[in-house]
Amino acid sequence: AREAFPAWASETAAARGKVLRRWYDLIGQHRDDLARLITRENGKTFREAQGEVDYAAGFMEFYADEATRALGEIIPANTDGRQLRAEREPVGVTAAITPWNFPLAMLTRKVGPALAAGCTMVAKPASMTPLTALAFARLGEEAGVPRGVLSVLTGSARDIGAAFTSSSTVRKLSFTGSTEIGVQLYRDCAGTMKKLGLELGGNAPLLIFEDADLDTAVETAVTAKFRNGGQSCIAANRIYVQDGIKDAFVSAFAGRVEAMTVGDGFDEASDIGPLIDDDGVAKVREHRDQALASGARCVAGGGDPENRLFPATLLIDVPHDAQLTCEETFGPLAGVIGFDSVEEGLARANDTPFGLAAYMCSS
Repeated sequence: AREAFPAWASETAAARGKVLRRWYDLIGQHRDDLARLITRENGKTFREAQGEVDYAAGFMEFYADEATRALGEIIPANTDGRQLRAEREPVGVTAAITPWNFPLAMLTRKVGPALAAGCTMVAKPASMTPLTALAFARLGEEAGVPRGVLSVLTGSARDIGAAFTSSSTVRKLSFTGSTEIGVQLYRDCAGTMKKLGLELGGNAPLLIFEDADLDTAVETAVTAKFRNGGQSCIAANRIYVQDGIKDAFVSAFAGRVEAMTVGDGFDEASDIGPLIDDDGVAKVREHRDQALASGARCVAGGGDPENRLFPATLLIDVPHDAQLTCEETFGPLAGVIGFDSVEEGLARANDTPFGLAAYMCSS
């Protein structure tokens, strides 16, 4: 990556953009191939995997055009006869560590801007989903990405992460994953004064006010909670519903949750595929059982998982201090909490140290 950087950085922005554009076209041509690979590795339904490929391709398309718009600035000087000019230059070798839940999209959103700016990148995909990243890199070779401009390195996250953080060659690190690991990377990068881009854990609230359109609120809850089986850092983890609409919302939402089918991602009847691993299953079960023991009630689903197929489940009257509301669940378990006033709803939604995402339904 270091050896490839000077030549790639000296390419015109238009030339780099053309490579990214060809890469974008190839992703589209291999849409179903990539989607099948994502479903095999990740477990999400084939429909959702196709949607991820489209989402991922959008980053490549955007940054193919954005390559030519890395503009500088002319800054007013405080003395006559002088002009201050700021130019933007690529920082150098960059590194990326990407998660398993969106193995293609979380990679393209890092590779696209880095390569468009003239940086080279070494990417470490999640150990559970390395093949999607390798396929993406293979398409990059076909698109004309020079050798060394993008490297995909599989293996131990601990060892590779340590090499990234300790190397003075790596000038910027981008990471999507848990807050715990993000803190560790932040600490480990201090010695070499790297630039950091971190997208960490979330605990997203969904606020539904009593003036909301009921159908819109239910559809929003289904999508925000159950996309990718709930395995998303921006998934609606806490659903707050104002008392005036709560009973009607719960009735309609429970019907949708009860109708969800969990199964093989390649089965067209499946709405949710298997969770990523046994630890993921155990966490969702723990959140469900702890909430029920604390006074919550199950109104849809609630059965035990088989072969990592966790049934979509809806709990109501979830306590404010339940694990389900305080921790990121990362699974197909939804909990509804009622509230009275707008002020109370906002206070509940904001009662978290995580600020990654939030949703609201209101007219």
